[in-house]
Amino acid sequence: DRTVVLITGCSSGIGLHLALRLASDPSRRFKVYATLRDLRAQGPLREAAQSRGCPPGSLEMLQLDVRDADSVAAARARVTEGRVDVLVCNAGRGLLGPLEVQEAGAVGSVLDVNVAGTVRTLQAFLPDMKRRRSGRVLVTGSMGGLMGLPFNAVYCASKFAIEGLCESLAVLLPPFGVHVSLIECGPVRTAFQEKLEGGPGGALDGADAETRDLFSRYQRHLERIFHEAAQDPEEVTEVFLAALRAPRPALR
Repeated sequence: DRTVVLITGCSSGIGLHLALRLASDPSRRFKVYATLRDLRAQGPLREAAQSRGCPPGSLEMLQLDVRDADSVAAARARVTEGRVDVLVCNAGRGLLGPLEVQEAGAVGSVLDVNVAGTVRTLQAFLPDMKRRRSGRVLVTGSMGGLMGLPFNAVYCASKFAIEGLCESLAVLLPPFGVHVSLIECGPVRTAFQEKLEGGPGGALDGADAETRDLFSRYQRHLERIFHEAAQDPEEVTEVFLAALRAPRPALR
């Protein structure tokens, strides 16, 4: 039987690259369900799958919005194999800028997707893994969950929460044959920075002049880091693959 993998957040970035990497694996051992909040955004993934020569039946795209428990349940019901062997919680949002200018809606959205959305997804798929006493959970973490980054207060708060969530589950789940791994990424060359909640910086008019100057300098620093040191997403997918294949996967 093929290993059934379901990945959230596959419209771009790590999710898209991981779905392609697994679906095109020479072993042909993976059936990948690549999920997207909006199926109208599936064009890049579908085109890339064709160009990579993914075998027929190796990749299927499903609608799944981690903000909506009914949407998560509907996606689970459409997995024709009736099981998910590997769950990849990858959907996420960023929020950049001075904390005092961030709107409540943007803050709530990031926490809803990054934290509550991960919880909803786990709640939907863990019970069956525990019942079958078999499963892998891979979660896209961040160095922002290990250390506070300036002008990333809410994003870091969400990723620190994911660390605690996964640490707690990592203690409980092994007796059920289920293992959790966090993939803690640094800068990765994706469109993540272009999809920041509320745009880069929020309403900066509400910040004092010194903070605005510091933020401007930080943005220039970020541009340099992403230009000079960001990893290619293909490199990151190999870390996911190593965690997926490891007989005794590490938490981090």
